[in-house]
Amino acid sequence: MNIISGNRHSSVKGAGEMLSGSDILLRTLLAEGVECVFGYPGGAVLYIYDAMHDNPEFRHLLTRHEQGAIHAADGYARSTGKTGVVMATSGPGAANLVTGIATAYMDSVPLVVITGNVSSDLIGTDSFQEVDIVGITQPITKHSYLVQQVSDLARTIKEAFHIAATGRKGPVLIDIPKDISAAMTEFILPDQVSVPGYTTELESLTVDQDAVVRLASALKDSKKPLLLVGGGVIQAEGSEALLGFVERTGTPVTTTLLGLGVIPAEHELWLGMPGMHGTYAANQALLQCDLLIAVGVRFDDRVTMRLDSFAPQAKVAHIDIDAAEIAKLVPTAISIIGDAKVVLEQLNRSIPADNVEKKEWTDKLQKLKTDYRLRFKSSDKELKPQYVIEMISRTTGGEAIITTDVGQHQMWTAQYYQFRKPRSLITSGGLGTMGFGFPSAIGAQIGNPNTTVISVNGDGGIQMCSQELAICSIHNIPVKIIILNNRTLGMIRQWQELVYEGRYSHIDLSGSPDFVKLAEAYGVKGLRAETPAQAESVWQEALSTEGPVLIDFIIPRDELVYPMIPQGKGLQDIILGPDIGGETDGK
Repeated sequence: MNIISGNRHSSVKGAGEMLSGSDILLRTLLAEGVECVFGYPGGAVLYIYDAMHDNPEFRHLLTRHEQGAIHAADGYARSTGKTGVVMATSGPGAANLVTGIATAYMDSVPLVVITGNVSSDLIGTDSFQEVDIVGITQPITKHSYLVQQVSDLARTIKEAFHIAATGRKGPVLIDIPKDISAAMTEFILPDQVSVPGYTTELESLTVDQDAVVRLASALKDSKKPLLLVGGGVIQAEGSEALLGFVERTGTPVTTTLLGLGVIPAEHELWLGMPGMHGTYAANQALLQCDLLIAVGVRFDDRVTMRLDSFAPQAKVAHIDIDAAEIAKLVPTAISIIGDAKVVLEQLNRSIPADNVEKKEWTDKLQKLKTDYRLRFKSSDKELKPQYVIEMISRTTGGEAIITTDVGQHQMWTAQYYQFRKPRSLITSGGLGTMGFGFPSAIGAQIGNPNTTVISVNGDGGIQMCSQELAICSIHNIPVKIIILNNRTLGMIRQWQELVYEGRYSHIDLSGSPDFVKLAEAYGVKGLRAETPAQAESVWQEALSTEGPVLIDFIIPRDELVYPMIPQGKGLQDIILGPDIGGETDGK
């Protein structure tokens, strides 16, 4: 935490005008290019909301819950690459942001989180609606500020945006006591910021050229190289550099959940997603490769599974902007600390144009990819979730922005939607936050008004933030809201079936609302489908509707996500399921 006092700006603009802390906050946010603040008012931020009343340039979206607000800000940030902004009052308002802050922190999403607090003289007295939000969130923020002087507010905000969006990105919290938002001071906006003790990797780090040369040499000597690529490449805007590396070297690539879209799904060298619900080809590649080049990944346990059987034959090279991730879990032979885009571009310059393609290796993986492709059995009478996702992918050409909640539907989306570009999958990877999917779609649509945004949800997660249907209705935000409705907590049920010997415990969601009627109650069009034919019809109707639409797809309760590797097992222990593997034709 940084308790603000004193001035340290190097150059300023706007000096001479006397403004309240609230007006300074709004002016500074606009100067940072903020397009929309997602929030919910309360007593400690009333001066700020009063200032909005006289500021027609300032856009604020009133959600129906603070959790909806921060997930919307998160979806905005992930889909645009800009910093999302959320605002809430003190006490319960601030506390309701905690899950969303942790979600952004785990996935390195740049957010500026603005909370009100009780007046400075009441802090620490257990006054009405007082919580130590800085203390509560310290483990899940990149940095925190408690503003004690109104004269420091503009600089604090500018520093927060700088910290959130540089290096390994993440959420920064600014806690503003009510008296600070009311106090008057001369408006001084720094042109530049310099934060003592904080220099970004991009500013201070020189990429280790010896390591780049060693990696280029290792790649030349390798017979079975493999790229493991994560969300860090998307954060670095490094997709083009990655594609250049893949095509220059002929190296096959597998992408984590948060890395989906970094390379087009139709690319012949893409093997799919690895790990617990990854493809057979991707997991076999990890087991057999002799050189693993990991870029922008943190070796999450859902990717590695048992560490003692992860990439057992490989020399590991790890490229990451965060030095703390290097060798944290997986022993690393070659480490390169730096921005993924910068490092990949340097590697592309270091690798000869006549680098020999590993044809025997890639041919083997292509055969595995074909023989063990993802597939399922469908019928005319019942609607499979995989069919729904394939239909959505086919009709959007892989060009939509897809947000998901967490559960089976999240994995089916990752498996069967053919993502073609970065920032097209918005999902909670590290924290696995139910309730994230729908409000994050609202933020993504605000940030991408001319793009089709589709929110894929289960019937469990949608109920955690379904009140945000009001926002779509009031503002005609044209999100297409998908519910894969199996009347159960599907992923929990799957684990109880496969690991807990069918002892189903507290997973029955019977008694959930009629989602079509729920949508209509908020003024949103609601549709339903129970067969493939119905699904095709209602989906076309949804796509042709200009405003928001909710579609309730009724799917079998007992459909499972395959492949699957049970927790505690290794990549070699993959369960393919009844429909994957061998030379079986069709789905």
